[in-house]
Amino acid sequence: MQKVKVAEAVGMVLCHDVTMVIPGKFKGAAFKKGHIVRTEDVPELLKLGKEHIYIWECGADFLHENEAAKRLARASGGKGVIFNEPGEGKVKFMASTTGLLKVDVEGVCLVNDIEEIALSTRHTNIYVEKGDILASTKVIPLVVKREKIERVEQVCQDRGPLLEVKEIHSLRTGLITTGSEVYHGRIMDKFSPVVKNKLSRFGCFVPFHEVLPDEAGRITESIRDFIEKGAEMVIITGGMSVDPDDVTPSGIRDTGAEIVTYGAPVFPGAMFILAYLGPTPILGLPACVMYSKATVFDLILPRILAGERITRRDITTMGHGGLCLECPHCSFPSCSFGKSL
Repeated sequence: MQKVKVAEAVGMVLCHDVTMVIPGKFKGAAFKKGHIVRTEDVPELLKLGKEHIYIWECGADFLHENEAAKRLARASGGKGVIFNEPGEGKVKFMASTTGLLKVDVEGVCLVNDIEEIALSTRHTNIYVEKGDILASTKVIPLVVKREKIERVEQVCQDRGPLLEVKEIHSLRTGLITTGSEVYHGRIMDKFSPVVKNKLSRFGCFVPFHEVLPDEAGRITESIRDFIEKGAEMVIITGGMSVDPDDVTPSGIRDTGAEIVTYGAPVFPGAMFILAYLGPTPILGLPACVMYSKATVFDLILPRILAGERITRRDITTMGHGGLCLECPHCSFPSCSFGKSL
């Protein structure tokens, strides 16, 4: 810290607030700690009775908090991420497009392991809309050693951006409603409208829809037929339990599809099945999707629409955060469901 004349302080960094008092109207900081003194600030400071001010001595080996925050943001933000100008040393990241937020969790940990660096993000694998806040970053002190910022930049160069938003793409979807009771008209199909409504949020068109009895062979045939006609995703509703009459898993297996999982450590949604026939995802949805606002389907669908090919490991890691509390007033996605480290 150094005391200098106001007229000689242009370009220097205030290390204290400069208070302004207007009786009955205002009392507060006219210039805040960390402010870089400009030429036009000199007469205003003199009016406030400041002949001298105290400034930080920020040599070539140090960066001001605002410049440091901008460099942190430029290094760690990737595609689909924008950020604002720093305010009081903090930068906010926003989504420049609607899509799936991807966070390199280990990379964020490595950055925060560097003393005096703070990078705070939302959870990875959540659906975000254009303009949503994704993260914030700053350095803790008013000035920080340049080499610490360079270490962050090296982490990001080695690993790639720590945050990005992957665009969502709508898929032509084939929908198969199973259940002999629906097929024969004994009960109304209440499952398909729920699924179509969830798909419509992402602009997914359902040009193919068939209601089938509980016959594995017909399910297999319909899946293949939909894909041949151009379906980019196939969803089957119902028939997912261990009841002998529930044959959806058999119908999916008999297509020759690769079964990623039959069962998921997510509640609601444990009886979920995911498979791929070539590049085409096939989803078998348990009955809970019909009546629960948030299920495994809501966690997996955005990732598929973002172009991700889901693996068995992706499914097993969902066990952490995969328990829905089934609150009387559901606040999903603004809750812990589906959120993991």
